[in-house]
Amino acid sequence: MRRLLRPPSPLLLLLSLSALALTACGGSSVADAGGGRTDGRGPVTLNVGDQKGGSEAVLRAAGELKDLPYKIKWSTFTSGPPLLESVNAGAVDIGGVGNTPPVFAAAARSKVKVVAATHGSAAADAILVREDSPLKRTADLRGRSVAVAQGSSAHYQLVASLAKAGLSPKDVRLSLLQPADALAAFSRGKVDAWAVWDPYTSQALRKAGARTLTTGQGVVNGLSFQIAAPAALADRKKSAAVRDYVERLRRAQDWVHRHPEDWAEVWAKDTGLPYDVALDAVRRSAGTRVPVAVDDAAVAAEQQIVDTFARLGLIPRAYRFADYVDRRFNGSLPPSTTAPRTYGKVS
Repeated sequence: MRRLLRPPSPLLLLLSLSALALTACGGSSVADAGGGRTDGRGPVTLNVGDQKGGSEAVLRAAGELKDLPYKIKWSTFTSGPPLLESVNAGAVDIGGVGNTPPVFAAAARSKVKVVAATHGSAAADAILVREDSPLKRTADLRGRSVAVAQGSSAHYQLVASLAKAGLSPKDVRLSLLQPADALAAFSRGKVDAWAVWDPYTSQALRKAGARTLTTGQGVVNGLSFQIAAPAALADRKKSAAVRDYVERLRRAQDWVHRHPEDWAEVWAKDTGLPYDVALDAVRRSAGTRVPVAVDDAAVAAEQQIVDTFARLGLIPRAYRFADYVDRRFNGSLPPSTTAPRTYGKVS
C-alpha cells in the first residue's frame, strides 16, 4: 500500500485527499493467488474495481487476501460512475459503489448486475455548510448554490432532502462538481452548501470549518452495492471467484465493526487521512454497514431512486431496477432492512 505524507494544514489535508480521489489509475496491483489452477495457463484472474482506501485495503487489513484460489487485478477509480463504465466495457468484473451510480448506469443500458449489498447509517450522507453560514435548515437552501457530484449517492441524498423540505432541484443552483473542486468552491465561499459523503463529510467537519445542515437519515436507503459484469457471471469459473470474493468482503465488513481503531489506522495510512478523521468516518458510516440480501425491499428502495430521477429528467428513461439484479449470492443473509450497526454518537 502507498504511504502518503500528510500536508501541514487541515485545508491542504483535505485538498490532498480530494486530489488523490480524482487520480484514477489502471489495474496496478495483483493480489497473490493460492493455487487453484483452473486450466493449463493458471488461475482465474478477477478484475476488481476499487476506490482508494476501499475493498483492497479492508480485505488486506482483515486478512482476507490470504490463500486466494484466484488472482485479483485491482483497478482504482475516482468514484462509482467511472468504475461502472469499466464494468460495462468488460474491463472490470466487479466493484463496489453507493446506491446511486447503478441507477445512472442502468438508465444508460449499461451491462451491469447488482450482486451484493450492505446497509449502513446515512449519517455521513450530509449537506454541509460553513460554520458561519446563516443557513439553519434545508428549506433555507432555496435560491442558494449547492455543490454535488453528479450521479453520486450524494446526488440522490440532496434531491431527497430537498423534497422533504418542500423544494426541488430547480429551487437551488446546482454546481455539479467532484469532491476536489467542490471542496475548493466550498472553502472559498463560491457555493453555499456541499452535498457529500464520507470520508469527506468527517474531514470537512473536523478540518474545514463545516457544520451539518442535514443528513440522509430517514431520506435515503443507506445501501451500498457490489456490481458485476454479466459476462463474468456467465463464466462458471469467474462466477465462483465472484462468490468467494463477496463472502470475503462480508467477513471483512464484520472485522471493521469489531476493530474500528485498527481499521481507522490502516485507512488513515492508505489515504493520508488524519487518524481522528478516519476514526470518525468508521464510527459514522464505514463500521455501521451490515451485509444484507439483495431482496425485494432493496430493489424497491432503488426503484424509488429510478422513478424520482426519471420524473426529474435526471436520467434518460424509467426502467425496472429488478432487471439489473442477480440474487444468486444472497445465501442466508438478513433482509436489506436490517438495522445498521452503531457506535453511539459521533462528534
